[in-house]
Amino acid sequence: MKEESDFPKFVSAGADAVIVYLGEGISVSVNQRVLAAVKAVKEQLSDVVLDLVPSYNSLMVYYNVLSIDEPEIRERLRKALADLSSDTNELSGKLHRIPVLYDESVGPDLARIADMNNCSVDDVIKTHTEQTYRVHAMGFAPGFAYLGEVSEKIRTPRLDNPRKRITAGSVAVAENQTAVYPSASPGGWNIIGRTSTQLYDPSSGTISPLNVGDEVEFYAVSKEQFIEEGGDTEALS
Repeated sequence: MKEESDFPKFVSAGADAVIVYLGEGISVSVNQRVLAAVKAVKEQLSDVVLDLVPSYNSLMVYYNVLSIDEPEIRERLRKALADLSSDTNELSGKLHRIPVLYDESVGPDLARIADMNNCSVDDVIKTHTEQTYRVHAMGFAPGFAYLGEVSEKIRTPRLDNPRKRITAGSVAVAENQTAVYPSASPGGWNIIGRTSTQLYDPSSGTISPLNVGDEVEFYAVSKEQFIEEGGDTEALS
């Protein structure tokens, strides 16, 4: 395990980008440092930076190659990140509450997770809904947020054979992370339910209402509530 003093660490990412690592692994403290880095770079390098992509423990920095070269951007980043503040209150994100229909008609892996963790389906639902999850990264597909950390009580490996199509809104678990599939796509995570909340709407002007640093809470709703709220009834019996 590297010490905090070993960071930031810079890695080239093509002709116009640098990845800045602020730590290792998945943790709130490291992710807070990433958010602090976003704030510092926006404040001090807005004249040359084109885009920023925060993740679990790193920040991808896209820069204008017509205005600055890589050695200079690295030096400016090093100075900007020399004294990061990761004040929890200052950098706290939004809280999102997402309704979920936990039912085996839309959550075909509920029983599998229960069996693998020696608990009941009701225990899986209770455990999944009693935690507050942090958005650690966005990726895989537009609007796909990686949320952590899932309780050890229900952690389950990805499927050996990914499904060819997962319905949009499907709520899933894989190892210590949970997520909502924002659009229909292939996937290998364990599906435990479905939400009526739309997490990818390109016509809205923003890719997703979720951002790195936000928090998410899931709560159970009935089949009737799910349908009333416009939930996708595909495979619903």
